[in-house]
Amino acid sequence: MGTVAIIFPGQGSQQVGMGKAAHDALPVVAETFAEADEALGFELSKMCFEGPEDQLRMTENTQPAILTTSIALWRALEIPCERLAGHSLGEWTAHVAAGTLPFSAAVKLVRARGRYMQEAVPAGEGAMAAILKAELEVVNEVCATVEGVVEAVNLNAPGQIVIAGATAAVEAAGRALREKGARVAPLPVSAPFHSSLMKPAEERLAADLRDVALNAPCCPVYVNVDAAPVTTADAARDALLRQVSRPVRWTESIQRMIADGTKTFIEVGHGKVLRGLVSRIDRSAQIVNVQGPDDLDAARRVIEENA
Repeated sequence: MGTVAIIFPGQGSQQVGMGKAAHDALPVVAETFAEADEALGFELSKMCFEGPEDQLRMTENTQPAILTTSIALWRALEIPCERLAGHSLGEWTAHVAAGTLPFSAAVKLVRARGRYMQEAVPAGEGAMAAILKAELEVVNEVCATVEGVVEAVNLNAPGQIVIAGATAAVEAAGRALREKGARVAPLPVSAPFHSSLMKPAEERLAADLRDVALNAPCCPVYVNVDAAPVTTADAARDALLRQVSRPVRWTESIQRMIADGTKTFIEVGHGKVLRGLVSRIDRSAQIVNVQGPDDLDAARRVIEENA
């Protein structure tokens, strides 16, 4: 046991129509979306299935939408808990799957998380950019020389890093990195997620999270901020809060899971972003996706083969 890990995607994997096929085919998925609708007090399910896209892309809607879709598919998969991880927002999904916090509480908390992150920096004053074909050391050196706040915040895979911070500083760092041969792509996001500018959002979320009772996770959850597993409620709470204003150390997290014996990753949720990242981190790792009802049996077979 322990050779299979479930991983959950974060913001960016959303798309109008996500979860619809599974909702129509599987009662447990329909029940999960209904539970989210009731907890939030509006039809999140309709927004996921029908849009409009501009509403789904709003951070406070995107975060509960992605969490709900992933948990619905996780429940349909019906497999035992061994080890879990999630990219950024996906870490919250992992903790729901691990029983650390209830689903209904989680969807409300991540909706607030999204709103707090959006409100932490005025519109237009923060930015993010993907940096390709540059090592972390070079990115950090450039960021350190730029005036203003700009930091490496998503360490996604070798040669794939995201920077975030004040708009002018991100643009200046991007120009400097292009001169060093990197590819720079501005990201269509509304705030500098996971940068130190998100500290006000972290503080607001802390007040909300204090009111929710957390349980010890049923299995290790590898957290973004430390690239290490947590096994207690207090450690989970601390990691979820620190994550808001600190880097997502995804490369190290996957490497640690592999070092701890993980051979197969099951990406549960809409899209295949994590499949691509894991493949870049370690080409020998096996990874399969669960995006809809047609993927469930194949994933279960892979899990049985690794049991």
